[in-house]
Amino acid sequence: MRTEISELGEFGLIKHLTKDIKLTQPTSLKGVGDDAAVIDNKDKRTLITTDLLLEGIHFDLIYFPLKHLGYKAAVVNFSDIYAMNGKPQQITVSLGISKRFSVEDLEEFYDGIKLACSTYHVDIVGGDTTSSLTGFTISITCIGIANEKNIIYRNGAKDTDLICVSGDLGAAYMGLQLLEREKTVFEGQKDFNPDFAGKEYLLERQLKPEARKDVMEELSKLAILPTSMIDISDGLSSDLLHICSQSNVGCRLYEERLPIDYQTAMMAESFNLNVSTVALNGGEDYELLFTVPISLHEQVKIVPGIHIVGHITEANAACKFVTRDGQEMELQAQGWNPIKE
Repeated sequence: MRTEISELGEFGLIKHLTKDIKLTQPTSLKGVGDDAAVIDNKDKRTLITTDLLLEGIHFDLIYFPLKHLGYKAAVVNFSDIYAMNGKPQQITVSLGISKRFSVEDLEEFYDGIKLACSTYHVDIVGGDTTSSLTGFTISITCIGIANEKNIIYRNGAKDTDLICVSGDLGAAYMGLQLLEREKTVFEGQKDFNPDFAGKEYLLERQLKPEARKDVMEELSKLAILPTSMIDISDGLSSDLLHICSQSNVGCRLYEERLPIDYQTAMMAESFNLNVSTVALNGGEDYELLFTVPISLHEQVKIVPGIHIVGHITEANAACKFVTRDGQEMELQAQGWNPIKE
């Protein structure tokens, strides 16, 4: 069954997609259905972040299921809020839709958003829809809250601080390379079965990433407050340089300490790629990159899934990447650049 969007119209479509949304956050006073959402954060600080995703630039619907796309579009915004030590509370969802999409297609996309919101306890409180001549466009704005004294910025790293990373790096990029390879093989074939056996982790990291809410909860339990933090969306190299630039410090990052999953290493080898380069520059890991005082070394090293990958230096020491054989080279921002031609 296919229902044309024109049968419902803009307001009918919005009502159809949001009719079963129930507000769960006490800060959400008014959601979908009025000119603006109403949010009461009392003595908390409000955090706001926005992500824009464009078909053909950020995702390819040949291999990206709409439900997964909805989930990812929401989660990448949640990740930004957690990266400032906040809690995501509400999102608004705005879509540009071409005529090739049906109501059922958008239901599938919204199912992914709703699943993400249910998992992370976030309310959908508004948005907009319009027609698009250039494919599917997604813009999600997330609103979070935080205590003023606990907000973590990118500019707080200090000399001798430890550089820490959650999870592992490069898997999302290798998942993307795998999907692109199978897409190329698929073209022109009728009965094509992609070869994904044993590579499920890589696909999940690309198609269904998770925000590291759990990491922030563990750090809070241990009373560890990072001095700076960012989520790894563009790549470890680019995002670490953001911290160094805004904190006016240098760094030393050690190749031997980069956390890399076995599937990532094997897939990089099959593509004839240097796995450390993949971990440094792949992007879309949505892990947390943060710094802590060296005095917290014993506490932070016992946090599950946290890896100490280097340390902060004085500004005049520059930003260095130390290879396994002890060579030092300048750390360069070679990760994802959305406006690069």
